[in-house]
Amino acid sequence: MWIVRLALRRPYTFVVLAMVILLIGVLTIRQMATDIYPAIDIPVVATIWTYTGLSPQEMEGRITTQFERAVTTTVSGIEHIESQSLAGIAVVKVYLQPGSSVIGGVTEVAAAAQPLLRSLPPGATAPGILQYSASDTAILQLAISSPTLAEQQIYDVATNFLRPRLATVRGAQLPLPLGGKQRQIVVDLDPQKLFAWKLSPSDVSAAIARQNLIAPAGTVKIGLQEYAIRVNASPDVVAGFNDLPVRTVGTTTVYLKDIAYVRDGFAPQTNVVVIDSNKGALLPVRRAHGASTLDVVAQTRATLPVVAATLPSDFHVTPMFDQSVFVRAPVSTVVREAVIAAGLIRYDDPDLPRQLAQHLDRARLHSALAPRVDHRARLAWPDAQPHDTRWVGARSRHPRG
Repeated sequence: MWIVRLALRRPYTFVVLAMVILLIGVLTIRQMATDIYPAIDIPVVATIWTYTGLSPQEMEGRITTQFERAVTTTVSGIEHIESQSLAGIAVVKVYLQPGSSVIGGVTEVAAAAQPLLRSLPPGATAPGILQYSASDTAILQLAISSPTLAEQQIYDVATNFLRPRLATVRGAQLPLPLGGKQRQIVVDLDPQKLFAWKLSPSDVSAAIARQNLIAPAGTVKIGLQEYAIRVNASPDVVAGFNDLPVRTVGTTTVYLKDIAYVRDGFAPQTNVVVIDSNKGALLPVRRAHGASTLDVVAQTRATLPVVAATLPSDFHVTPMFDQSVFVRAPVSTVVREAVIAAGLIRYDDPDLPRQLAQHLDRARLHSALAPRVDHRARLAWPDAQPHDTRWVGARSRHPRG
């Protein structure tokens, strides 16, 4: 063949070419993302709307339907739209045409959602927009527990201290923890006292909104010095809300503590995580699109001791459900098979079949002559037992080919 003749005439060229291919292969393997599933680039943009208190029917009519109409007007290249309306939550998935830019789709969906906020119910916030991928799954779970901290404190430490530090891991995505109690300032109203003072819950909400403001006051110059002014427009502690005035009836001022009680509480809990009979939280670690599972898990495990040193001493973080085990096992299998194949290629010579045949013939001959030698030994020493030294010596003197 011409390529063989060319290799024989130019041996150094082919040696250099083989070294270049080997070098490129090693560099490619080092930079290649390692995972169970390949990178599946599905052009799907998922949008999550939240509005606490609305029923599924109201979520569909007031938020989901209006957003779908706005998306079909602004976003280009739509293949179809899927939506699901739940109590207080609406999930809208926009499927783009094959080959469409997912980054461009995310930008167009975000641009369509912002103007829509003015026509939605009061208090509606901007949705969460995610790039959906079938291969973006949780690769590690962090079990968070503490024998002394309450569920609100566990959730607060995990959200405000643990997640920001682990977010620096390259290729890692950390959603909000599961379990725990989300901290909120709760106002517990007394219906009988509200009725006695002829007040409604909306009056209390409006009074709190008017007196809990963040207002910039600027600075003041006194002589040669300039001082920053801080306005006392928001309570510094939770107990300060109880002293807010709600309404003046005649000469009597009704304070918030007269009709309600303000406390440091939590939002209604929808899931519970129990770790060793103690309530805790579970923080999923997901890999970003195109990242390597092995690298993300290894960097997360290496970062955990550094982060744990800054957390309370009785705050425990335990990695579990490590999915890198299922990635590392196939990789080791592929490497082992590659080594076996390389060994077979190394010893591929014309004499190998003949040598294997000789070994097989000798094995067959030993198997055929062994019963005859045993029979002759029994004739020579009929009273010998299998454990007798003469018996053993006789068995060991059979021909070896």
